Formats: sequence, C-alpha cells, structure tokens
Amino acid sequence: MPNLYSFGKVVTYPVVRGLFSIRYEGLENIPKQGGFILACNHRSNFDPVLIAHKVPHQIHYLAKDELVRIAVVGSIIRHLGVVPIKRGTGDKQALEAAVAVLRQGGVLGIFPEGHRSPDGTPLRPHSGVALIAGQTGADVLPCAVSYGPKLGFRIPITIRYGKLIPNEELGVDISSPSTLKAATRRIMEDIVAMLDYKGPAALPEKST
Repeated sequence: MPNLYSFGKVVTYPVVRGLFSIRYEGLENIPKQGGFILACNHRSNFDPVLIAHKVPHQIHYLAKDELVRIAVVGSIIRHLGVVPIKRGTGDKQALEAAVAVLRQGGVLGIFPEGHRSPDGTPLRPHSGVALIAGQTGADVLPCAVSYGPKLGFRIPITIRYGKLIPNEELGVDISSPSTLKAATRRIMEDIVAMLDYKGPAALPEKST
C-alpha cells in the first residue's frame, strides 16, 4: 500500500474539517526535520488524524496491540506506520521499534496518558515518552488537543503545538526512576498548559 499515509491525510482532511471547527496554533514550533517525539493528550479516536494534518512528516504512532490484530483494519494500521504495543507488559519489542523510528529520522507519536480522557481531565502519564527520549536523545514536541467536555458536530477544536523540549532539558538517566518521573511530569505539564479546558479535575500544582 504505497503512500497510504499521505493518501489518508488527503482523504480525511476535508472529513474532519466538515465535522469540526478546527484551529491550529504553534505551527512554527514543528521541527522541519524528523527524529523527534510528538507527545499529546488523548481525547478521542480522531486525535491521530487531527494532529497529523499539519505535521509534514509521517507520524508513527504507538497504539495498542489489539488494533493491529483486527483482520483488515490491522493490515491498514500497520501500513500507516503504527507501532503496536502490548499495554502494561513492558513490551520490549515495541520499545525497540519505537527507538528505531527515531534513529532513522522518523517522528514517533505518543499519548503519554495511554488512554482517552472521557471528560478532558488530564490522566496520570506513563513514563514511556521519557524512557524513549532518554534512550535515543530525541527532543519532545508537546501537543494539545483542546476542546470542552464532549466531542460533537462542529464543536470548536484547537490543536496546539508547543515549544520543542530539548532532550538535555529533560535530564533523563534511564537507570534513575526519579529522573524518568521528573521528565514525564515536565512533558505532561507542558501539554496541560496548552489546554483551555482541563475537566472537573486538574493535575497537582507544579512542584518547586
């Protein structure tokens, strides 16, 4: 399925533009070259499509393994460059595939929360983003999908791409759980700071 990713962007763009009122901000923050991690909050199944439309590089998303095991859908997803991961298992194979994407100059897309937030409340992030950044030296581009408590027809959605977080600012030592935790929190805080609506609950105040 050659160029399926590019074809998919062309086909889905008018569809999501028809369904929602979408605004993009921070396009100048998207690196011109690949080899970075795009980390975003997770609100709906539309997120990967919404995020991808203004990113010139192919995004290789980490996605739950169950999706790629669906007959026809799984084949399409694989051809779109998705990296399947078995959640909650410390999937070494998925980690190696994610690292390979970055070392080959690709863009890795990760939803640190791991699950969709049903009401917009930021969920506790997992450390996978920080771990992969620590292993590869990749910078992290925070991204936010921002809208109210529910997704609906013609609802206003703002996609924001934040300032790139240089790898050295994360200070990750993959053998140190405390540095992984601190880097994970930094990434998620940058994402949450770009949200207009944070749900009925919010993350704890940033520690000093």
